[in-house]
Amino acid sequence: MKLRVLSLLVPALLVAGSAGAAEIYNKDGNKLDLYGKVDGLHYFSDDNSKDGDQSYMRFGLKGETQINDQLTGYGQWEYQANLNKAEDQDQGNFTRIGFAGLKFADYGSFDYGRNYGVLYDVTSWTDVLPEFGGDTYGADNFLSQRGNGMATYRNTNFFGLVDGLNFALQYQGKNGDGTETNNGRSVQGQNGDGYGMSVSYDLGWGVSAAAAMSSSKRTDDQNNLAFGHGDRADAYSGGLKYDANNVYLAATYAQTYNLTRFGNFKNDDSGFANKAQNIELVAQYQFDFGLRPSVAYLQSKGKDLGNGYSDQDLVKYVDVGATYYFNKNMSTYVDYKINLLD
Repeated sequence: MKLRVLSLLVPALLVAGSAGAAEIYNKDGNKLDLYGKVDGLHYFSDDNSKDGDQSYMRFGLKGETQINDQLTGYGQWEYQANLNKAEDQDQGNFTRIGFAGLKFADYGSFDYGRNYGVLYDVTSWTDVLPEFGGDTYGADNFLSQRGNGMATYRNTNFFGLVDGLNFALQYQGKNGDGTETNNGRSVQGQNGDGYGMSVSYDLGWGVSAAAAMSSSKRTDDQNNLAFGHGDRADAYSGGLKYDANNVYLAATYAQTYNLTRFGNFKNDDSGFANKAQNIELVAQYQFDFGLRPSVAYLQSKGKDLGNGYSDQDLVKYVDVGATYYFNKNMSTYVDYKINLLD
């Protein structure tokens, strides 16, 4: 028995886009930077919900203040404004991240707010496609990407003792429905209390390796769905990358339990896979004249989905694209997503 999963063939074209950063204040140990980008973006697809204008603007602020020679305060906020709606429509704009913290010299940093989960320390290595990618996880999906209530400790170069050895520890507080927490949300974006950790090491010669794990409680609403039942959502991931001599190669693998989402959560054919195996592979080359071609393969395979369904591909496609950089602040790209789902 086959569970139907939406299959798309989607090319995306960025007519022109600009990105950059500017220092707007730097005095007496206090710094404030403004960064952002504007994408004039169009999708061509047989799926009417995807086809058409997808333009948006993304911008943010980064700040820090030197408290003393060992202690620095910092914060970051990033926002996305969609540019494809009529003025009298809900624009669907949203805050991507926003957090504040303290950095204690070689002893690491600690921050709290809306931030990236530690699983993304690994999967970010393959989330570099011109437009698509990152389909095997998503925002507000436990500790796999951006989420609320993240308390994060990060340490770079292992207390200053081992160059290239970095690790992170993270805790996420519960985000339930409107009766459980003050920021109630729909079932696909809920999570119980959870924790995770990551470690990465720069081996030299452009080669790095990383691993991460997470474990979170699941909510009652999630366990009442047709698919994906269990007290906890767990994930384990690993990755390798090579970034040198104008070549970028990256591979990540993750195994998740009651965490990987599928479906649109508008009908009974939606939920969380009891088990999923996620693979992402990316290869890119940067030419000196500004062209950066890209090819990638992504697959998320649900295992023993239940309710009469066995194993099934949830995501499976090849991505072919290229970016051309006019300079460091201006580029154009095309990205073609070829789905391989049955």
